[in-house]
Amino acid sequence: MALSQTKNAPAHHQSDAEIADDMYPYLRRYKDGRVERLMVSAFVPTSETPGATGVATRDVVIDPHTGVSVRLYLNVGAAATGKTLPLIVYFHGGSFCTGSAFSKLFHRYAASLSARAGALVVSVDYRLAPEHPIPAAYEDAWTALRWVATLSDTWLADHADPARMFLAGESGGANIAHNVAARAATAEGDGIDISGLILLQPYFWGSDRLPSEMDWDDGDVFAPKRVDMLWPFLTAGVAGNDDPRLNPPAHVIASLPCRRALVAVASKDVLWERGYRYAEMLSRHGVRCREVKLVESKDEDHGFHLYRPARQRRGTHGQCRRLHQQE
Repeated sequence: MALSQTKNAPAHHQSDAEIADDMYPYLRRYKDGRVERLMVSAFVPTSETPGATGVATRDVVIDPHTGVSVRLYLNVGAAATGKTLPLIVYFHGGSFCTGSAFSKLFHRYAASLSARAGALVVSVDYRLAPEHPIPAAYEDAWTALRWVATLSDTWLADHADPARMFLAGESGGANIAHNVAARAATAEGDGIDISGLILLQPYFWGSDRLPSEMDWDDGDVFAPKRVDMLWPFLTAGVAGNDDPRLNPPAHVIASLPCRRALVAVASKDVLWERGYRYAEMLSRHGVRCREVKLVESKDEDHGFHLYRPARQRRGTHGQCRRLHQQE
C-alpha cells in the first residue's frame, strides 16, 4: 500500500454511475475502462553527477518487451574508497497499483537509503494493476533480481558486493520482496544469494480477522473491509485473501533463503499485527534465517517513513528488538 492521499490528487469530476471500481485512495476504474490514479508524485530525472546527497543515478531498461526497468543509485563517496558496496534491491510500495521508481516520493527514499547506508541501490519499476494484474509485478521483480545477480551492468560489476545483497520494500513492495525471496529458495533461484530481507510495514492479509483488526472503524481508509476488496481487484478476480502470496504459509516463510531479516511495523497501521506475526514466524521457524529484528514504531501510521522522514531520523518513537535469535 504505502501511498496515502496527497493534497495534489486530481479532482474527481466523473459521475459516480460511471465508476466500476472505487479503490480509494489509490485509483478509480470506470466502466469504459479508463483508470484514474488519485496519487500524484512528480517524475524525477536521473543525474550521474552526484548532488548534495553524494548519490549518482541512472536508469536501465531490462526488458523492452514488458518495460521493466530499474533506477540505480550509487554512493559515489563510498565507491571512491575502492571497497565493494552492499547491494539493496528495492521494491517501491503503492499497493501494486500506483507509484513508480521514478517518482519523487520513492526516488527521494531510495537516494537517502544509498546515502545513509553507503550502498548501491537498485530500485525496480514494475508493471501496475489493474492494467497488468498480479502476477505481472512479481514476474517483473523476479526478472530484475535475476538481472542484478548477473552483475552485467558496469556499476554493479565495479561496485556491488553480491555476498551482501538485500531485498527491501515497504507495503506492497515488502510483499514483493518476500515473494521474490521465496522464489529464490526454489530451484529457479540457483546461484542467487540473498543476505538479508528488509520489510517495512509489509502488506500481508487474510480472510480471518486477527485480534487487532476487529476494532477498526469501517470509515477508515485502511479499515479491514476496504483491505478485503484490494487483493481480488489486483488479481482481476482470480485470487482471494487467502492467496499464499498475500497470506504466506509457515512453510514458505521458513524456507526463505536470507540469513537475517528486519521487519518494521507501525502501531496505527491496520496491517501491524500481520507484520508482527510474520516476524515471529520467521524467527521461530526460519531454516536459514538466524537473526530477525522487529522495529515497532509507536503512534505512527502506514508509510510514515516516506511522508515524514524527519520523524524516522529521531529514533525515539520506535523500539527495535531481536526475536528468538537461533544458534
